[in-house]
Amino acid sequence: METGHASRTALRVAQRRAAHQVLDRPCVLDDPIAVPLLGPRFAIDRFRESSRIARAFRAFMAARSRYAEDRLAECVAAGVAQYVILGAGLDTFAYRNPTPRLRVFEVDFPATQLWKQALLAEAAIVPPASLTFVPLDFEHKTLAAGLADAGFHATRPAFFGWLGVVPYLTLEAFRATLGTIAQLPSGTAVSFDYGLSPQSLSPLRRIALNALAGRVAKAGEPFRLFFTPEQLDAEFRRAGFSRFEQLGSDEINDRYFAGRADGLKLPSPGLGKLATAWV
Repeated sequence: METGHASRTALRVAQRRAAHQVLDRPCVLDDPIAVPLLGPRFAIDRFRESSRIARAFRAFMAARSRYAEDRLAECVAAGVAQYVILGAGLDTFAYRNPTPRLRVFEVDFPATQLWKQALLAEAAIVPPASLTFVPLDFEHKTLAAGLADAGFHATRPAFFGWLGVVPYLTLEAFRATLGTIAQLPSGTAVSFDYGLSPQSLSPLRRIALNALAGRVAKAGEPFRLFFTPEQLDAEFRRAGFSRFEQLGSDEINDRYFAGRADGLKLPSPGLGKLATAWV
C-alpha cells in the first residue's frame, strides 16, 4: 500500500465479506456490520459472484476471519484480554465484540484508519470504548512502540490477528513483526494467512496466482512474500514460538464447509494456507 493512501485491497476484501452475508447460507462468518459499514459502496453483481473464482475468494475471506476469531475465542477463554488486529483495514470484529473485557487495538496506516473512521461515521456506527485505533507508519515507529503509546500492556499475553497482510511484506518486515509477538508472555498467539510459494504450485494454480498478483499489483499493493509450509515452520522456530499449526484447503473445508447444500468451499489444492503460532 502506498503511504498516505487508503488501501484498495481492504475495500475489495470488505466487499467479499459483505457479499458472503447476503449470498451464502449458512454464513461461515456471521457479520451484521459488514454491509452497513460499506453503505452505498456495496452492490452485488449476482452473475459475477456466482462464478467459481468469486465463490472461492468469498469462501476464503469468510473462513480466514472465522478461523482467527475462533482462535481468539480460545485465547480469551484462557484469560487473554488484549486483541491486536494488524493491518485492520475494514475489519469489523471490534464493533461486534462479544467480550466487553477484551480490549481491541486496530493497527493500520493513518490514511486507511481515517478512511475507515469516515465510513463508520457515515454509517452511524459508534466505535466501542473497548477499541483503540493505532495509526502506525512503520517507517517512523516500530510496532512495539506504537502499541506501547496506545496503552497496550507488553507484560500481559495478547492475541494477534494478521489477515491479508503477510503476502505484501518483505521478509525482513515479516520477521520483525513475528519476533515482536514472540517476545510477549506465554499465552500470546498470532493467526494469519499466507501465500504458497509459486514453485510449489501446479502449473494451473501458478496461472491463477499470477492473475491474482497482477490485479493486486495494479491496485498498488504487489505480492512480495511467499512460503512453503516447511519454510514457515522454520520461521516459527527461528522466532521462538513453542507450537504452531497450518491449515490447507482440505482442513479448512472439513472445518467450515462440510455438508453445505450450496457447495461453497475452497478449491483443493489452494493458493494459500492459514496458520497460528503460540508463545
